[in-house]
Amino acid sequence: MTLKSQHLVEMLRAAGEPTRLRVLALLAREELSVMEIGQILGHSQPRVSRHLKLLTQAGLVERFPDGAWVFYRLSSAETARRLVDQTLGLIDPADLAVRADLERLEAVRQARMTEASDYFARNAAQWDEIRSLYVSESDVEAAILDCAGSGPFRRLLDLGTGAGRMLSLLGPKAEHSVGLDLSQQMLNLARAHAADAGLKSVELRHGDIYATGLPSAFADLAVVHRVMHYLSDPFGAVTEAARLLAPGGRLLIIDFAPHSLEHLREAHQHRRLGFADEEMGRWLDQAGLVRAEPVTLPPAAADGLTVKVWRADRPGETRRTAKAA
Repeated sequence: MTLKSQHLVEMLRAAGEPTRLRVLALLAREELSVMEIGQILGHSQPRVSRHLKLLTQAGLVERFPDGAWVFYRLSSAETARRLVDQTLGLIDPADLAVRADLERLEAVRQARMTEASDYFARNAAQWDEIRSLYVSESDVEAAILDCAGSGPFRRLLDLGTGAGRMLSLLGPKAEHSVGLDLSQQMLNLARAHAADAGLKSVELRHGDIYATGLPSAFADLAVVHRVMHYLSDPFGAVTEAARLLAPGGRLLIIDFAPHSLEHLREAHQHRRLGFADEEMGRWLDQAGLVRAEPVTLPPAAADGLTVKVWRADRPGETRRTAKAA
């Protein structure tokens, strides 16, 4: 795809300014809020907003409101992304300004992770109770079982396993199950729940959902259960989950539809207030998966949250199962 010369000039003008170039370098790492960008750059939010407006108008970045917050990420348009990638590729990795920005970005990430870790440590024992506040668990789990299919599966992978409920629910259909989480407290709880469920072939690993260290085509069924709303890079998690699917494998993402319950950011460390079908569908498409119609489960109460189950398959032969092995 090519660009009209005037549009190209607008893009180059937008990128060709020191602060905006720094912003692009940050957004190449992950999506960020205006507040976080201002914190990293040491600029006021109004000043950052003006730069972001110019970058958005030029088509180099995308703006998306999320409740009372506004996030920005690099454009998904092929030509715009190619221009940004080529421009950033010309920057000397040793550039002091860029290195300083990336160090401050890492500090923001670490602070975010510390807050989340502290939250999970405080709430590990009652995690299932906290989850049950949102919607009827029996209805959600029935939908998950239906979307997963009858199995049996050679290998189940639960990314962000938490207390291990998905391992207990789907593990009986799998020859081997693996649960991965960053919280040791949650992994300890998952071990106890797996033992209580009588699961014999379960492996609990401490790991990062963005870089699991697992081989490609690892799982026949991968599940990301109410994890995405905590993540700074949800698309990165979708990409890694898709990489881990064997041909014919299936990915289930269970999370919330868009909502306006801002208190969940502060009280429960939610970074994103739900996901729209269009956004999730685009990520699944870009990850090379074939998606099905999402399942919608309305809230149990008027002020509750709508749960969505997104399902997508890796193209290829029929999923490998324990019986077919």
